[in-house]
Amino acid sequence: MKKSLLVVLILLPASIISFTGCKTNNDDSYQFKFQFITEEYKPLNYTENGVLTGLAPELLREICSRLNIPFETRVLAWEEGYTLVQNNENAVLYSTILNKERKDLFKWAGPYASLDWLFYTDSQHQITLNSLEDAKQVGSIGVIKDYAIEQYLVGEGFTNLVYCDNNIDAFDKLLKGEIDLFPSDKISAEAALNSLGKLIYDVSSVLTIRTDLVYFAFNKSIPDAVVADFQHEIDILKSNGILKSLYQQFMHSPDAPDILQMYTEQYPPLTFRNSFGEITGFGTDIVNEIMKRNGSFNEIKLSLWSNGYELALNNPNFCLFTMDRTDLREDLFNWVGPIGTNTTYFYIKSGSGVSITSMEDAKNLSAVGTVSSWFSDQYLRDHGFTNIVSDSDPAVMVEMLMSGEIDTFVCTSITFPDILKSLGYQYSEVSSEFPLIASDYYIAFSKSTSESIVNEWQQALDATISDGTYAAIQRKWFPDL
Repeated sequence: MKKSLLVVLILLPASIISFTGCKTNNDDSYQFKFQFITEEYKPLNYTENGVLTGLAPELLREICSRLNIPFETRVLAWEEGYTLVQNNENAVLYSTILNKERKDLFKWAGPYASLDWLFYTDSQHQITLNSLEDAKQVGSIGVIKDYAIEQYLVGEGFTNLVYCDNNIDAFDKLLKGEIDLFPSDKISAEAALNSLGKLIYDVSSVLTIRTDLVYFAFNKSIPDAVVADFQHEIDILKSNGILKSLYQQFMHSPDAPDILQMYTEQYPPLTFRNSFGEITGFGTDIVNEIMKRNGSFNEIKLSLWSNGYELALNNPNFCLFTMDRTDLREDLFNWVGPIGTNTTYFYIKSGSGVSITSMEDAKNLSAVGTVSSWFSDQYLRDHGFTNIVSDSDPAVMVEMLMSGEIDTFVCTSITFPDILKSLGYQYSEVSSEFPLIASDYYIAFSKSTSESIVNEWQQALDATISDGTYAAIQRKWFPDL
C-alpha cells in the first residue's frame, strides 16, 4: 500500500558510539535519530488545514510523546518514500502493509490497522465477479505502483492493470469509464470519492479480494531495540484503549487490531459465519473456551483461507484455525492441539464415469480441483501433480466439479457435505472415490508468536479435554460420533 512520508528528525549526540539503551539517557531524550515518512492516504494519514492527521500520525504522536521523541514530519509520494526508506538507515515508513514481498525489506512494529480490499465498479455500469479469475477477464483494473494490492495482483498473474497516480485519480478514471475496476478499502474509497464531490453510493463493491495488516516499517539498519520500543508502546496503546478510540475516530470502526490476531475461514462445521452473522463452529467453540479460561479475549475475523494462511506466515502474533498439521507445514508454525481428525478424499460427481483407485490414476486425469493453500493442494503439488486446477474459494471448485470442468475435487469429509448443502446440492450427487490422507487439525500460531502464549493455549486445551468440556463441544457439533 502506498503512503506519503513523514519525517521526524532527532539529534543524536556525537558522544554516543554504540546503541545499548532503548529509551533515554540522563537528559531523558530518545537516543536515536529518525526520519518518519508517510503519504496522503485518508483516513490513515492525510493533511487537513495544513496539519498532518489521521489514524497513523495521531498514533505516532502518542508514541513519540511517551518515548520523548520530537514529532517532525514530511509527506512524500508513496513511490518516493518507499524507495527512500529502503536506502536511508534512520527512516520509518507508514502506513505500510506487511506482505511476503516486503517482509524482509524492513523491520516492523504493529499492526495498528487492517484493510479489507474490495474491487469497486461504477454503480451505473456494474460488473459481476465471482472470483479473481473473473476479474482477470475484464478490460482494465486501476492500480497504484508499489501498493501492496498492486503487488498482490501482479503476483496472481493479472495482466490487465492500468497505473494511476493515487486513489483520487483512480476513482475519477473509474467513474469516467477509463477503467473497469479499482481495488480499495471502503473508508479510503469514500475519502477519495468525497474529494471528487461524489458519494460511496456512486460505486459498488463487487468482490472481496483480501485483508491486509498495516504497520510502521523501519529501515533494516535500525536497531532491534528501537523497533521493540515502538512495538511495546503500540501494545500499551492497544491495551489502554487509546488505539481503539483513534480507530473509531478515523476508521469509523471499533475493530482495531488486537495484540494477538485471530483469523479463521468459512469452513463449516469447523468454522463459519452463521445466518445471524456470528462466527461459530466446532473449532470456534474450542478457541473461545480456551480464551475464556485464559482470561484473554480477542476478536475472531473471517477470511479466505489463502489470505489467512499468508497473513499467518508473514505477521507476528497471529493465530489461524483450524489447520491440518502436515510435514510441509511443520516448521512454518507453532501448534496447539490436536483438536480433531479428518480424512481427505478425491470426490467425483456421481455417474461421471471417473475412476480413481490410486494416486497414479488421479495424476492421469485431465483436471484435479483443489483449494489454494489448503494442505491437500500443497500435498499434491509436492507429490508431482501437474494437472491441478485451484481457486481460493471451495464453492468455486464444487461448481466446477458439478459442471464437469474438473474430474475430481479434493476435500475433507468433515466439511464437504456442508459446502454441497450451501450450494443446493445433495451429498448423494457425489462419491468419495479414493482417500488421499487422514490428518489431525490444530490451532496454528505464527512462528514469531511468544512461546508463553502457545504454551498457555495448549495447557488450556488440555484442561478442556481433562474435565469433559471438549467432549461436550464435540457432541454438540458431531452428535453421530
